[in-house]
Amino acid sequence: QVQLVEFGGGLVQAGGSLRLSCTSSGGTFSNYAMGWFRQAPGKEREFVAAISWSGGSPSYTDSVKGRFTISRNNAARTLNLQMNSLKPEDTAVYYCARARTAWTTGTTLQKPGEIGYWGQGTQVTVSS
Repeated sequence: QVQLVEFGGGLVQAGGSLRLSCTSSGGTFSNYAMGWFRQAPGKEREFVAAISWSGGSPSYTDSVKGRFTISRNNAARTLNLQMNSLKPEDTAVYYCARARTAWTTGTTLQKPGEIGYWGQGTQVTVSS
């Protein structure tokens, strides 16, 4: 059984930085695209960033481009999200996700039904 656990969330002032990490247990981590999603209060969960199984082809939602960087360490079974220049509108619960199908790019995660597993989420709060 695959389990994803996120950590690194917290409270930060606008303009600050946070680094989220997601560790995976079970399954073969290196074969699957991974990504980050977020859900703000009263809003639907939205795509933030994704990366292919090999660590290439990172993709981002427009609102975080130039500020967030996604990366992965397949040997350590870890997915990371470096978040810089944080804004109050980045406040949300951030979720780690693994693709359902192996050997795909990160864009696969944006398609309906293509998420195989979710983490439990970690809260990020950015104060103004």
